[in-house]
Amino acid sequence: MRTTVRLDPEVAAAAERLRQERHIGLGEAVNELARLGLARTEKTAPFQQRTASVGLKIDVTDVAGALELLDQADDEDPG
Repeated sequence: MRTTVRLDPEVAAAAERLRQERHIGLGEAVNELARLGLARTEKTAPFQQRTASVGLKIDVTDVAGALELLDQADDEDPG
């Protein structure tokens, strides 16, 4: 497929370096960089947030109540 794209300066520079190193066309260099990016994202595990219990067992349904509980926990913290 033939199309026109605007490359950010760092992307254009990377494509130009690859083009010169491998003696290939600019389109081929851009395609190779895109394929490398696609392969990298396929191998990357999805982000998972780690959590830890803070010992509070209270059901809080409003933000003001949650902030109040956090303030109380801070006041009780000896350190």
